[in-house]
Amino acid sequence: MMRALLLTVLLGVTAANAQEAENPLQPSPAWEDLRSSIIGTETDPPIDPQVLLLDAPKRADNPALVPVRLTQPEGAPAIVSLVLVVDNNPAPVAAEFTFGEALMPLDFEVRLRVDAYGDLRAIATLADGSKVMAGRFVKASGGCAAPAGKSMEQVRALMGQMKFLSVPDEEEGQPPPDGREIGTLMIRHPNFSGLQRDQVTLLDIPAEFIQTLRLRQGESDLFTMDAGISVSEDPVFRFAYRPGKGPVTVHAQDTEGRVWQREF
Repeated sequence: MMRALLLTVLLGVTAANAQEAENPLQPSPAWEDLRSSIIGTETDPPIDPQVLLLDAPKRADNPALVPVRLTQPEGAPAIVSLVLVVDNNPAPVAAEFTFGEALMPLDFEVRLRVDAYGDLRAIATLADGSKVMAGRFVKASGGCAAPAGKSMEQVRALMGQMKFLSVPDEEEGQPPPDGREIGTLMIRHPNFSGLQRDQVTLLDIPAEFIQTLRLRQGESDLFTMDAGISVSEDPVFRFAYRPGKGPVTVHAQDTEGRVWQREF
């Protein structure tokens, strides 16, 4: 059994390293200019797949909906906070997250807009204050100016609607050994970037997006987000977590001061 467990771990590490080799981070003049203002140092944090992995497609099918998955192997140190950066976007900081204990080890997904070929990176802060980085080079362009998927009438009618689903994190039909579930939060919001045009009037659409988000279960935070223009239209958040006591509550506020709250 011990040999099988060790083999599984080694295979997981090998697969992660091979996956990272497909589209690793590239030298980035933009990041050289941004680094100190975002993380406060002149040198990069270490890249350590034993602590954090970031998965994103080498070439995105849709630059306005680029899936980004952040994961940690079992036994990795807990992440307290994390910043997602799209180096060549007009506003490079896509979102800043904090995570509760129920989400550790991290398995978290979000969709981003990517405006030009370049690096997409995550810088995580651990409980001891140290930082670690992970990232990918993504081939995508035009995501921040891509037209909205719905008419303005639909946008206004649906804005703020939410759905939350939670299902066991099952593998081959077996219940998960640690009791984790997969939560999926969906929010209707156009998340206008300020770089798009109304397809009817051809006028520029002002930036208007979900700026803060807080997801809790009972009295405990699952995660919080402070976001910019790079989070996709109708954002979807998928995450593994250990369910606690009490309802799941969502509090979202956009740049226009609108507030939406739901309990699930």
